[in-house]
Amino acid sequence: MSGSVATIGPIAVAVPEHVLTQKDVKQAVGTLVPLARERLEAVLSLFDGAGVERRHSVVPVTEMHRPRDLTETMDTYRTHAIRLGRRVAQEALERAELAADEVDLVITVSCTGVMLPSLDAFLANDLGFRSDVRRLPITELGCLGGAAALSHARDFVAGHPGANVLVISVELPTLNIQRHDVSPANLISTAIFGDGAAATVVTGRQIAGPRMLDTRSHLFPRSLDALGFDLKADGFHVVLGRELPGLVRADIKRLVTELLARNGLERAALSVFALHPGGKRILDAVEDQLGLRPEETGPSRDILRSHGNLSSATVFFVLNECLARQKPAAGTRGLLGAFGPGFSAELAVLEWG
Repeated sequence: MSGSVATIGPIAVAVPEHVLTQKDVKQAVGTLVPLARERLEAVLSLFDGAGVERRHSVVPVTEMHRPRDLTETMDTYRTHAIRLGRRVAQEALERAELAADEVDLVITVSCTGVMLPSLDAFLANDLGFRSDVRRLPITELGCLGGAAALSHARDFVAGHPGANVLVISVELPTLNIQRHDVSPANLISTAIFGDGAAATVVTGRQIAGPRMLDTRSHLFPRSLDALGFDLKADGFHVVLGRELPGLVRADIKRLVTELLARNGLERAALSVFALHPGGKRILDAVEDQLGLRPEETGPSRDILRSHGNLSSATVFFVLNECLARQKPAAGTRGLLGAFGPGFSAELAVLEWG
């Protein structure tokens, strides 16, 4: 597959209308979460160090912690997932100058809600995909899902030269914030997660944009309890282990070095870094182990600051920010990466044509 050409086209991103400033969320948590004053003060300090200033949500801050049963949560999820998914899919197709009936595979990604039929089926009716379009919903890879979708799109293009793959990610994690869950994992997720959607076309056609030279998946051993969701009657409850930054720190340099080596490259060849900021400490670990300068991780930190962690959609927001800032010239190489439950990593080496 090393000789195949799979290029990432223009990226469309969208966020819902409600803005959650960190100050507003802190005030809501201080009012609603049942904690003793000393513990509450310690919890609220987490918000100040999260590296997040604001996020967006499909619900206003006054409703963010309102108790909902799973039925109501999934109804709300479905309504907004279709709306946001349609918006970014249309824009991505328009920017790629591609008609809906030219799409050969649709990959939809989300871990923050469940809908059957899947999102792609709703969009097929709305946008006009062919009746024989392939469909791949990815639902259980968490924050890793966006990067994994790009990897699967590359594999499809390798087996179907000239094919077009539409990748759509919609994540609405603010619907899953639990008012009565005072675990550190839930409180940290309240401090960092935001809602958003993104889409792009991965194509075998000759277009401007980054080609995926190679990809790599990695499943960290004995790490099942490090990250994920527990599904209960009132919805998703975040599982977030303290060991995550340590897992990343122990292996990320080796993983990147080996991926580059099999493509005849070294770390110095990379100048664009589209890294999913799962959280400030995880990004710190990657930055330290790969020897990245602050300006090289600036797009990741700025997306975290202005949008929070958008789960699988984040890597598209970060790559879009890299493209806008750096406008990479032909021959520029970069690294795309994300982490997710399992615990796992997905990496891609990019080269601009």
